[in-house]
Amino acid sequence: MVAPRPKQPRLRGTMTAPEQAPEPASPFPGDPATWPTGLSDRVEPLVRRVLAPNPSPYTATGTQTYVIGAGADVAVIDPGPAGTGKAGHADTNGDGHVEAILRTIGDARLVAILCTHTHRDHSPAATPLKAATGAPIIGCAPLVLQDDGPRADAAFDPTYQPDRVLTDGERITGDGWTIAAVATPGHTSNHLCYSLVESGALFTGDHVMGWSTSVVSPPDGDMGAYMASLQKLYDREDTVYYPAHGPAVTNPRQLVRGMLGHRRQREAQVLRQLAAGVDRIPAMVKAMYKGLDPRLEGAAGRSVLAHLLELQKQGRVAQAGEQWTAAA
Repeated sequence: MVAPRPKQPRLRGTMTAPEQAPEPASPFPGDPATWPTGLSDRVEPLVRRVLAPNPSPYTATGTQTYVIGAGADVAVIDPGPAGTGKAGHADTNGDGHVEAILRTIGDARLVAILCTHTHRDHSPAATPLKAATGAPIIGCAPLVLQDDGPRADAAFDPTYQPDRVLTDGERITGDGWTIAAVATPGHTSNHLCYSLVESGALFTGDHVMGWSTSVVSPPDGDMGAYMASLQKLYDREDTVYYPAHGPAVTNPRQLVRGMLGHRRQREAQVLRQLAAGVDRIPAMVKAMYKGLDPRLEGAAGRSVLAHLLELQKQGRVAQAGEQWTAAA
């Protein structure tokens, strides 16, 4: 049993999606002591949510793990971080989170542990959860980066070992529920969203969030793939998005339309910066991201790089070391 706490504000809220996606910013509502960390929160008849204890500028109030099913068997989406995480990285703290998931599952049988992708705030708890329940780890592929430069996979979970990898459109079923995989590469190359067929909900991981735009960080993050995946979601008819961070999105297509427009505006900004003689990424970030939390400047720089690399593929920009120019 979970000790009772005073009545708390739910994170579900109602996200009226803006036409232009918001910039990364601290979304923390009120006192952290009031957040429902470690508690089971039913967001719809077949869906419960458990908030992990890993708030940070990158994870909002923390990673949201979803338990799917109200009958004899259930599935878990994004089990989240595990243990005390990586020293100095608040977004990886999962102390007590596996135990909170197990309390939420109760007497039901866990039949699938699903991960949207393998960043350290999403998948590390899959291993101890499997050890505690015997449930298979199913979903996204393991990710091994091939990179000739400095290691770029520090944020990825090296312990992730799936028993089964799902491809686009594959389904798993349980007692009263059906989950379908929706391939959405871009934020990471192995990113999957999951559709709950019975309710029309889509669990969007880090691909689409209501509180912030998603970081696209090369070499694995790919802006062209990210834009194509956004268009893929726009063409669907999901009724609500449950992201891994931040509130539910109740106007999905409106938000995605805004995100597509936002990324196109960023691309245009990059080209304008180059035309004005601003040719290095740090200077572009300062000019393009006014008022940005300094802790997020590195992430913004990665997204600017992703835009530049996509423009380079199109033959519209050229690179010489750290210097970028518009193509002649």
